[in-house]
Amino acid sequence: MGASILHITNGNSTTNYLKKLNFQGNFITWREMLCEGKTTTDVGSESFWKHRFNFFKTSYKVTKQKFIDFTLKEYRALCNQKNNDEIVLWFEYDLFCQINMIAVISWLKRYRKGYQITLVCSGKVNGSKNLKTICELNVKQIDSHFKNRITLTQDDIEYADYIWQLYCSESPLRLETAYKFYPNSPFQYLASAIEAHILRFPSLENGLNSLENTIIKTANNNSLSSKKELIGTLLKNEQAYGFGDLQYENKIANLRKLFYSFNPVKLNIKGVAVLNNQLNFYAQIRSEDSYLGGSKKYSFLYNNQTEKLLQITS
Repeated sequence: MGASILHITNGNSTTNYLKKLNFQGNFITWREMLCEGKTTTDVGSESFWKHRFNFFKTSYKVTKQKFIDFTLKEYRALCNQKNNDEIVLWFEYDLFCQINMIAVISWLKRYRKGYQITLVCSGKVNGSKNLKTICELNVKQIDSHFKNRITLTQDDIEYADYIWQLYCSESPLRLETAYKFYPNSPFQYLASAIEAHILRFPSLENGLNSLENTIIKTANNNSLSSKKELIGTLLKNEQAYGFGDLQYENKIANLRKLFYSFNPVKLNIKGVAVLNNQLNFYAQIRSEDSYLGGSKKYSFLYNNQTEKLLQITS
């Protein structure tokens, strides 16, 4: 663990944990959530950051100053790191992390050509049924993960960049099959993340996507006293996405017309009808400004029977 290593981590918690464990090298924390909002292929460009700020401003009321302090300053620090012998990526198994990961690799492909890039990806751990985050790994486990980190080949880098390009395209239809074309990929959690992504397009049955259906199903099937308890239940059960409190707050807000109350949590008549596929909520939840990667969320429908996406043509 020499001083010539640059660690790019998935968040503040990982950075702090690695520093606490005395990992040597420089640290950059990738503070983004590219699994939500409009993305473009040119990671780090002025137009890329403009799209990202507009998303955070609109969806999460993030101020320009906070965006600069939290995300852009760290990105500029990354741009200044040019003399490292090895760049180690620290990411996790969920959708949130996997999309950030391929975006970072795309950036590295363009701006750090020829550098040694290695990957530490947490998830499966011997003796545990549950997938683990980096901060859930004990000292022995994290040392083992680091020791066994994967050196990415040029083919690996090209593949990650290719998936990123498809993720940012106007249509997710090619992505639907392309992620299956590299069975020996070192990115062992990327396929499941892309599958979770595909399920985020609205269903043909009731206009809600898989996670939105899970939210109202969780609300209906459990005796929950508050929105906080609903979010806590989702955080515990829906680990594939890697979402936090803020993301679930946002998603529940988009579904508020289906709820009678949040104290206690109770669906209204319309919510129960949507849950039972007796009512299609597509027209009422549809938004022209809602993007998943480069694709408009409501320009595609997921057919649960064929497990395929359909493009809506006007």
